[in-house]
Amino acid sequence: MNTKKYIAEFIGTFTLTLFGCGSAALSGGIDGKLGILGISMAFGLSIVAMAYAIGDISGCHINPAVSLAMLISKKLDIKDFVGYVIAQILGGIVAAGVLSFIINSSSNLGSVAEVGLGQNGFGSASYVGLSMGGAIVVEIILTFVFLMTILGVTAKAKTGTVAGLVIGLCLAFVHILGIPLTGTSVNPARSFGPALLLGGQALSQVWVFIAAPLIGAALAAVVWNAVCKTED
Repeated sequence: MNTKKYIAEFIGTFTLTLFGCGSAALSGGIDGKLGILGISMAFGLSIVAMAYAIGDISGCHINPAVSLAMLISKKLDIKDFVGYVIAQILGGIVAAGVLSFIINSSSNLGSVAEVGLGQNGFGSASYVGLSMGGAIVVEIILTFVFLMTILGVTAKAKTGTVAGLVIGLCLAFVHILGIPLTGTSVNPARSFGPALLLGGQALSQVWVFIAAPLIGAALAAVVWNAVCKTED
């Protein structure tokens, strides 16, 4: 069992969820102090930090959609795929639990139900009132772009030293568009943890933010392998 890899994936997903979703929840969301750009950078910088912290251990997937793309691209076997996804989901849940504890420990923030946990949503849960169909399309496209970037920058050793920075900036880039639409998932583990603890509407809608990123990741892997991949 690749225990070190799974622990690394847990830590990475925990960090991404706590700092990314925490920045959204604790700053007041889109209309708060950080705004769209600040929240986007919190997610992106979390990836940069973790890429250089755990990248040599597990590859720093910290996202079931990334692990699926690597499985399809034959860069990850099925056993590790299952282990990675379990670790990632647990990391997201624990991070949401810690964020909930922080909010409940404050006398000025209000309740978790009022503040939220950086959850994703559509319809009345979307800043712009995006429909369910729109949310599915948006999440597929955002994840597709994100995974194409990951597959491209990790394809050759010469870009390996900057991969973490490029991937982090790309995650911030897709968040800038996606936050007002769906809150930006592109990561089922980051979405599931907050939704599970909040329940209600967030939990009833989370299937979109599980299914759509996985579809986008699978499409990216297929397109990359068919069109972009070159033999060294």
